[in-house]
Amino acid sequence: MYSQQGFGGGSGGNDGGDDYDFQIDAPTHGAVPGTAHAFGQKKPTTAFQRQGVPGSSMGGGGGGVPGTASKGGGEARPMTSVSGAGFKSGGGRNFDPLNQNGRSSPTTLAEKADNSAEDSAKEMEKVVHALIEESAQAGENHEFGKALEKAKEAGKKERALCKHREANGLSEQINFDLTYAVVFNLANVYQQNGMMTEALNTYTLVVKNKQYPQSGRLRVNMGNIYFYQKKYPQAIKMYRMALDQIPNSGKEVRFKIFRNIGNAFVRLGQFQDAITSYESVMKDNPDFQTGFNLILCYFALGDADKMKRGFNRLLSIPIQGVAEDEDEEEEEKAAEAAEAVGHARVDALREEMKKLQKEAEHYITTAARLIAPELETDAEGKPSWTGGYEWIIDQLQVDHESLAGQMSIDMGLQYLKKKDFEKAIELLKSFEKKDQNMKAMAATNLSFIYFLEGDYNNADEYADLAVRNSRYNAKALVNKGNCLFVAHEYHRAKELYLEAIGVQADCVEAIYNLGLANVRMNSPDEARQAFEKLHTIIPNNPAVIYQIANLYEQQNQNQQAAKWFNVLIARVPTDPGILSRLGQIYSKENEESQGFHYQLESYRHYPVNLDVISWLGVWFVKHEMYEKSIHYFERASQIQPNEVKWRLMVTSCYRRMGNYSKALQLYEQIHEEYPDNIECLRYLVAICKDLGRPYENHQEKLVKLDRQLAAKSQQAGGQQAGGALTQQYDQGGGNAGRNSGGNRPSKKEAPRAEPKASPKKQQALAAPAAKGVDYRGGVEAKAREEEDFEDDDVNDLLV
Repeated sequence: MYSQQGFGGGSGGNDGGDDYDFQIDAPTHGAVPGTAHAFGQKKPTTAFQRQGVPGSSMGGGGGGVPGTASKGGGEARPMTSVSGAGFKSGGGRNFDPLNQNGRSSPTTLAEKADNSAEDSAKEMEKVVHALIEESAQAGENHEFGKALEKAKEAGKKERALCKHREANGLSEQINFDLTYAVVFNLANVYQQNGMMTEALNTYTLVVKNKQYPQSGRLRVNMGNIYFYQKKYPQAIKMYRMALDQIPNSGKEVRFKIFRNIGNAFVRLGQFQDAITSYESVMKDNPDFQTGFNLILCYFALGDADKMKRGFNRLLSIPIQGVAEDEDEEEEEKAAEAAEAVGHARVDALREEMKKLQKEAEHYITTAARLIAPELETDAEGKPSWTGGYEWIIDQLQVDHESLAGQMSIDMGLQYLKKKDFEKAIELLKSFEKKDQNMKAMAATNLSFIYFLEGDYNNADEYADLAVRNSRYNAKALVNKGNCLFVAHEYHRAKELYLEAIGVQADCVEAIYNLGLANVRMNSPDEARQAFEKLHTIIPNNPAVIYQIANLYEQQNQNQQAAKWFNVLIARVPTDPGILSRLGQIYSKENEESQGFHYQLESYRHYPVNLDVISWLGVWFVKHEMYEKSIHYFERASQIQPNEVKWRLMVTSCYRRMGNYSKALQLYEQIHEEYPDNIECLRYLVAICKDLGRPYENHQEKLVKLDRQLAAKSQQAGGQQAGGALTQQYDQGGGNAGRNSGGNRPSKKEAPRAEPKASPKKQQALAAPAAKGVDYRGGVEAKAREEEDFEDDDVNDLLV
């Protein structure tokens, strides 16, 4: 709003010659537009202010002429040049040409009236828009729960908005596009949360509403849901209904729908129908994914000619971002090198082009590896994989020379899988004079082949070649580390493994070999750390779990070892060695029932392990279950029929059962087959005395064998060893001793075996270690009193 500025100084032009200094304070409302406005100025003491004069700007009168002021008689006073510029000679007023000091205060403005119904509707609409945006952003951030909450809240606010407009007679202002956006967002969020039934119901409400002419496109989303639910016929129906709603101008969308239809037909096994859909896409808008799917269908039908045609069509699709000129390639490499060291910003467009190029090459190489073994046949009509690879390589040589080199290396690996090492080496050696990348790749594979053959010199030579040509090749570093490992240079091998991990953090070979190197360097904690890291990468690998469990057992952490062995048993439940190890660990922890269970499981899966058989036999003897222990010792004697110790253990079990006649019979059979077995003779003497049968003949043979043993011992170890053996012989039951009166040996009766004091007393038998050692005539064989095996031996075996 504007008001008139006062004028000062100068003649007033009236008859009386009075000088007036006017300051007209006009109200803010109703002022004449186009004049300046000043406020906050002090009035001079001599000022004369007229009030209520008609024709002035004071008192609400609207008759004032813009740019002039009225005097008493209504006569307009002329404006001087200085007054119009806001200057006056007296009063000390500041120069204010824009009249900013005369503006009215904001407090004088009238407050805005309460919002009308229409304004309230607009505010509610803004809230709905904000909620939709928040829901979409939460879905983009994978916060699906929050997205669903905001979507539902947006739906409630939108319904309240519609009711508000209907109640206030604003039905014509209802925003159907907003309603469409709210419902579509809600259905999409339902789909993100896996609530497929709710999503389908919501989509159905939209597509059946005639107010939304573009809603038919949402049938694509419904088809995707049916595809996810493996309801492929319904998915195909929805895709085709969506095609009817999309005009021909939307080619991109239509071709994607055709591809989805082809995918659904593939899942149904209707490859011919899928081929029809894919070919319609490849005809007008070819892409690598559709071309690859088309080759898969040809492969499923076994049509080699169509596979060739489809592969050539795949190669004809241009790859975006591929530099055709050598200068462009050099510039690209220079730019990448500058970005790697931080001298230039990362080019997002080039990164996207590289991503697309990598994806296209992946489709081409995967299709080539798939169809190569089926493209050609030999003279007998059988598939010739070599001919197929040669055809593929010839086709790639035209426009994809680097991919042709990769396929040649892949052909060498196929020779390797078929154990044709000579041809594999010959083919890989042909890359030694090619470009650096191919040379490094071939050298890496050659090093691996030579390492498998045990030719560590050539393996080391090609590993060095691969590392020189590609320092950041994790596989080459691993091969070099393996060569150092077999040369017992564990520290250098460890350094290379760590370098390989630095290049490729998830290189499982490097991490596993690093753990093995730490084991050889006697660093179990570091080794376990490496294997546990590897376990997070490949949690189901039995070799890694075994290494962790084995390290815990070596450090006597039996509880942790048992935990990891149980994890391993869950992966390989029929491994008898692991079951036996677990049984031994539980035995060390005095959990004999668990130990017995796992040893029995080990025997069930592998009933010829003599260590497990011996453990079970002794366990039953320890618990005085001699009948069952006989079964296991007899099984051991069947596995080692020339080992007499198992038959002696069977006989000892019969003797402990009190079946002396059976025991005597078995001892006599053993003596006939092994007449020089001193243990059998000793037991024969004792049991004959128990049964009251003549034993002198066996006693004489026993004395004779003892003398021979003593003589051999003296010859081998001297007089000291012979004296020790004689003392041992004199203390044994049933052995001849020397009397103090002369050198003639006298017969000495073998002491009778004392009966067990109580059936609950632990008369434990220790099974000899199952190492196939024959006890006949051995100097290390101890003379026992009556028992076969010492309790200490039993405890050593069972712990």
